[in-house]
Amino acid sequence: MQKISLINNHFVDSQKDVWVLRNITPLEFKKVGDLKGKTLFVTGASRGIGLAIALRAARDGANIAIAAKTVTPNPKLEGTIYTAAEEIKKAGGQCLPISCDIRDEKSVKDAIEQTVKHFGGLDILVNNASAIYLTRVEETDMKKYDLSMSVNARGTFLASKYAIPHLKKSKNPHILTISPPLPEINNKINWFSVTGTGYTLSKFSMSLITHGLSGELKDDGIACNTLWPRTTIATAVVQNLLGGDDAVTKSRSVESMADAAHVILTSCSKSTTDNSYIDDEVISSVHGPDMSKYKVNTKINEIDLMPDFFV
Repeated sequence: MQKISLINNHFVDSQKDVWVLRNITPLEFKKVGDLKGKTLFVTGASRGIGLAIALRAARDGANIAIAAKTVTPNPKLEGTIYTAAEEIKKAGGQCLPISCDIRDEKSVKDAIEQTVKHFGGLDILVNNASAIYLTRVEETDMKKYDLSMSVNARGTFLASKYAIPHLKKSKNPHILTISPPLPEINNKINWFSVTGTGYTLSKFSMSLITHGLSGELKDDGIACNTLWPRTTIATAVVQNLLGGDDAVTKSRSVESMADAAHVILTSCSKSTTDNSYIDDEVISSVHGPDMSKYKVNTKINEIDLMPDFFV
């Protein structure tokens, strides 16, 4: 609770300018079609934001590989790779559920090869899998530190490494990483002290890897971008770790991230790369500034929503 109090104290000071989207220069996206027939490999997509991105792609008729660890129901966390697969099929897509440990090299390599063999190729990698904890360095169990670095940083590096050879064969390839905007490292707010040095390091590592890839893969035409929410998103993480029902009520739905991801992934990969995107900036640039439909509680004012970390 002390950590949440500290974060909320920062939010009180910063909220005034958060959602004045009319002052943001619209982003430009060169749309190249929808995701029908495209193949996505989405890590950690048995629930939450990853599943929402997969479902939005499924509505276009995409092929989706769900790569996650959850194969049996958990009373504290809804969803498995198999329940996610059923939802994706009902939404109009094809799905391959794969039990995959993002920390294990062979598991990741085999999962991507299985995806390519099953669907005939790979067009999009979504690095979504993530582990969170919010403790100061002296209070951090090294197992938690190692877990977050293995899932967040190493997992992003690993999935990207084995996806790249296949993405090079795609006509409009994308790597999209769900991680914070790199410019926030230089924010006057020391996010490392607010959200914990270890966790923050692991999340910005995901962004740094994606930034590096954008340079390495520029000549290959592979778009490498990050996407992060302006507000907290109504997920199990927010429910269980960041304030329960009250935090969920002050959040946006997962669809805000899914719709923003869809805009990015349907844009020209050669002209849309090395960007740190925020969900509402992407959506407002294409569909207008009204974000009210994404509020979990429509009676709450935009200004009273809970900003997420790193923005």
